[in-house]
Amino acid sequence: MRAIPTLKISISGVRGVIGASLTPTLLTRFAQAFGTYVGPRTIVLGRDTRTSGEMVRQAVIAGLLSSGCRVIDLDICPVPTVQLLVRERKAHGGICITASHNPAEWNALKFINAEGLFLSPGQARELLDIYHQGDYTKVTGANMRSVEPLAGAGDVHIKAILKAVGALPKTSRKLKVALDSVNGAASHLAPKLLESLGAEVVSINTTPDGSFPRGAEPVAENIAGLCQLVKSSGADVGFAQDMDADRLAVVDETGTPIGEDYTLVLATRYILSQTPGAVVANLSTTHALDPVVAHFGGTLHRAKIGEANVTEMMQATKAIIGGEGNGGVIYPRINYCRDSQVGMALILHLLADTGKPLSQLLAEFPRYHIIKEKLECPSDKIAEALKMIRRDYAESEMDLRDGVKVLFANSWLHVRGSNTEPIIRIVAEAETEAAAREIVSAVYAKVRKILATN
Repeated sequence: MRAIPTLKISISGVRGVIGASLTPTLLTRFAQAFGTYVGPRTIVLGRDTRTSGEMVRQAVIAGLLSSGCRVIDLDICPVPTVQLLVRERKAHGGICITASHNPAEWNALKFINAEGLFLSPGQARELLDIYHQGDYTKVTGANMRSVEPLAGAGDVHIKAILKAVGALPKTSRKLKVALDSVNGAASHLAPKLLESLGAEVVSINTTPDGSFPRGAEPVAENIAGLCQLVKSSGADVGFAQDMDADRLAVVDETGTPIGEDYTLVLATRYILSQTPGAVVANLSTTHALDPVVAHFGGTLHRAKIGEANVTEMMQATKAIIGGEGNGGVIYPRINYCRDSQVGMALILHLLADTGKPLSQLLAEFPRYHIIKEKLECPSDKIAEALKMIRRDYAESEMDLRDGVKVLFANSWLHVRGSNTEPIIRIVAEAETEAAAREIVSAVYAKVRKILATN
């Protein structure tokens, strides 16, 4: 099989392996392209804690300054904090340096527009055109602007959350939270937020040194340490973040991970109980969300995968909450972006409001089992795999907006190429784990067969 590339340039940004494909020259050119796209205006810059972050930061600053931009440097902070500060400082764009859930050797640039949103597909294509053309704005030394460090961005984020949702109600016993920030961008912000809300915090992996104490994705197999902390400390809930702190996974009071999909279900349950309205989720998010939204008289809309697609539909439908099944909660009163800090605040308010343990709350929801697999797959093989799915399930109802989603009577299958990695994703949900796994296994075997052919 051919080698999988270590660089991915797409409408989601640029992502690659440091020392192999993501070079200082490429990074500087992308920053120059963004500076050309935005114009000689103000750009907010932030990064996660990866050890390559400082090198990438210097290259990006060089590109932005050379194109005449003014740079507000937040240094280490979560992606949603950068997005919030773009709006707060009335900047004209932002760049986040983070490879999110990718392994430690990867890094990436995520581009933000003046509204604090990731670039829309159309905007991203325009940026890519500028990058590929290579005709960048260049200013003379006399016209170059300064880099302005800005401390306290996390405090601005905390203040915005408290203003929108308030502190937890005063009770005789504080809620106890176990936290795992994977030594990432929210290692300082998250504990401070939880304490500001009025919770008691016990934590692991909150040293922002760029080490990876576990897999960066906050999935069940990576958060055994948090599960143990919940049990040993008697915490009411456990929260696990990823490197850039946009995704949130939850562990119940028994130390059992509940699955990233139910992060959005819990947050939606709280918001709809306060203010009914429209909800947006992506095509791969659990269908357990449907009856929750229906119970409160809301309307659920499904969007293509990707935060930009979800936020675009949220704006069009005036949704009051939305997100993705990877632990991404989007609450527009604070930010039109996935924000694990917001997710934590909403779930804690749900626990305080109902007075019920998390396991009991979850028992009130329909419980499905979702299986997610991924397979390294060159881009030119993805179309062939999707064609095979359409052929093999031609008798079933399908949604073809993003890859192929096949709808069965009590289950579904979604197969698509990733926007951020050279992989194909296979997701299935059913009433039992065995049924979901059977669907995924069958498709996985078929895709492997395609990949084995020349």
